[in-house]
Amino acid sequence: MSTPRDYYDILGVERTASAEEIKRAYRRLVKQYHPDIYKGPDADQRIKEINEAYEVLSSPEKRAAYDRFGHAGLQGAPDMGGAGFPDLGDLFSEFFGGFGFRTGPQRGPIRGADLRYNLTIEFEEAVLGAEKEIEIERDEVCPRCQGVGAEPGTTPIRCPTCNGTGEVRQRQQTLLGTLVNVTTCPRCRGEGEIVTTPCQQCRGERMVTMPRRLRVKIPPGVDEGTRIRLPNEGNMGMRGGPSGNLYVFISVKPHKYFRRHEDDLLLELPINVAQAVLGAEVQVPTLDGPRTVKIPPGTQPGKVIRLRGLGVPHLRGNGRGDLLITVNVQIPTQLTDEQRRLFEQLAVSLSGGHSGERSEGSFFERMKDALGL
Repeated sequence: MSTPRDYYDILGVERTASAEEIKRAYRRLVKQYHPDIYKGPDADQRIKEINEAYEVLSSPEKRAAYDRFGHAGLQGAPDMGGAGFPDLGDLFSEFFGGFGFRTGPQRGPIRGADLRYNLTIEFEEAVLGAEKEIEIERDEVCPRCQGVGAEPGTTPIRCPTCNGTGEVRQRQQTLLGTLVNVTTCPRCRGEGEIVTTPCQQCRGERMVTMPRRLRVKIPPGVDEGTRIRLPNEGNMGMRGGPSGNLYVFISVKPHKYFRRHEDDLLLELPINVAQAVLGAEVQVPTLDGPRTVKIPPGTQPGKVIRLRGLGVPHLRGNGRGDLLITVNVQIPTQLTDEQRRLFEQLAVSLSGGHSGERSEGSFFERMKDALGL
């Protein structure tokens, strides 16, 4: 004869557990090992053990006798009439909404599905904003049958399987009583009606896929991966449910000259040696049109010139970032004879010597002429 299992082990609680802890453990186990959930061959035995353990440990008198004498202390113990045993109706009302289970979708309004559209725009459009026209395909209520699913002039009939309720109920006897399992009717799929003559356009599906053209406003300052939400432009809902949303995901083409860092624009400006040494005024491109930039004399490679307010508009706020121009001094790789002679004179001059020819001012004038400035 096997030794009975310890009641505290069955419920998974300590011997010092409070009455509330024992109650919570019991409810958890009843739900876990309910026959409609737990399909093991020992399901009935487990439920029997759980009920027996809880009946003892939920009663102060029986628990005291069990703690003192073990299983022997319960021999001949008076029947407590279920004292301390919870009402199963309350228990399953808490877990499952009553004596039964309900699966499958409920009849009522159904929200339409959300849609996604990938939109590629130009760099300038991302910075300055734009309005684009797109075409999507979405599910809409069938215009021929108005969402009924039946060919005009005919009407659906009540489903004979569920008698129009959209649900099928199955009763099952268990150790805990009679349980009712409620599932969606497999014949009408929860509609309660059967279409005997399907609509020729939607074939009884009530919805059709149709193209739709929309205009999308691109706010200034969007970037790669920005998501724009168009409310109620997704698939239409069923049974009066709301439409889903359309989400437009932005991709931005690279620009020939500009790069972007957050809300600043970056531009590399190539200049020659004479412009870096002598200074100059050059025109640079911006997204707002060409601008004249003054190159100070003695400008070093890598110098950054900032043009404020010519960057990217702040997507969430006022103002714009800046245009950051990085000066790139280009060193010539091929020289004419005149240019080489002038650079040789410059090398002598910078090393502290002298060429014996014209003054320094005259030399730089000739250098500018030789470089075509």
